[in-house]
Amino acid sequence: MEAELDEMWGFVKSKKEQRWLWHAIDHKTGEILAYVLSGHKDEAFLRLKELLEPFGITQYYTDGWGAYERHIEPALHEVGKYNTQKIERKHLTLRTRIKRLARKTICFSKSIVMHDILQTFII
Repeated sequence: MEAELDEMWGFVKSKKEQRWLWHAIDHKTGEILAYVLSGHKDEAFLRLKELLEPFGITQYYTDGWGAYERHIEPALHEVGKYNTQKIERKHLTLRTRIKRLARKTICFSKSIVMHDILQTFII
């Protein structure tokens, strides 16, 4: 199985309180395989990678963020835009439809719990 991985930025109350959605989708079907709601640290990616272990991923497609390169074997990892189009499209759809996920907006989450509930609900 091949997977696309990416992270999406959001915030709670102010842009200083960042919240990240890390998720992985099946490269062929676009089906969501796993997700983690956390900060933008290697530990969040490692939790996502642990959730993906039962799927037996043979190829990871990602952007060039460092956590991917540090924790995925080079033979299993391909960096680039071409093979991450589906997951990037999902991000754009989420940002367009849910204003609190947009980068520049007057709508925002007031608590981490509600922010995570919303993202869990829409995924």
